[in-house]
Formats: sequence, structure tokens, C-alpha cells
Amino acid sequence: MGAWDAVAGRVAGGATVTFRPSGSSMVPLIRSRQQVVVVPVDPAKLEVGDIVLTRVAGTVYLHLVSSVNLAGKRVQISNNRGHINGWTSHDRVFGICVAVDGVARSGAAEKALAPNSAASHQI
Repeated sequence: MGAWDAVAGRVAGGATVTFRPSGSSMVPLIRSRQQVVVVPVDPAKLEVGDIVLTRVAGTVYLHLVSSVNLAGKRVQISNNRGHINGWTSHDRVFGICVAVDGVARSGAAEKALAPNSAASHQI
């Protein structure tokens, strides 16, 4: 199990997780090593432009929702450079990014599930 799988497992278990992802696929929304806060999400509330922690085709990503299919209970995931990772079902969307380097993401907190106050992790 890799680091991304561990983060996804914690968020899926109800935890708020703070960590510093690396990579450039989400620039300028998230730059490498910026601190992000991810909380469990209600996938039915997701909209295009939300940043989510999700599994697509076996890989965990912190990427954008690029399309929503409410009837099919799935979302399309893409990076911020135009690459589409694919469609994934609501049960594989673990969390939503609510803050980047201490700056709240507009509208994200309203899509969170009720917090599990006992479960908070910083990685």
C-alpha cells in the first residue's frame, strides 16, 4: 500500500487529513509541496472544478472534477493541464480539498460530510 492509498484510507474512514502532495499536474491551483486539507465528501454535491481525492483505474489522485453524471453516480477526473484521467464512481471519491496553504477553497466546505472529530491526521 502506497502513501496515497494510506491518505485515501484515512479520509474514507472519516478523517480530515493535512498533507503536502508533490508534482505539477495541478499548478497553479496546487503547487508541489503546498499544504492541502482534505475532508470526507458527499459525492452527490460535487461540481465541476472541485478538487477531490479519488481513485481512478486503480490510482489515487488529488485532481479536478471535470464532468459530473449525477444519474450514473460518477464523476470525470482530470488534472489542471487538460489530461483526463477517466470516470470514477461516487464510492471511489474519498474527499474534497477544502484548503490550500491555509486558503479556503470556495464552496468546498459545504460539500463535506459531518466531521469525525476524533480522526484528524497530518502527514
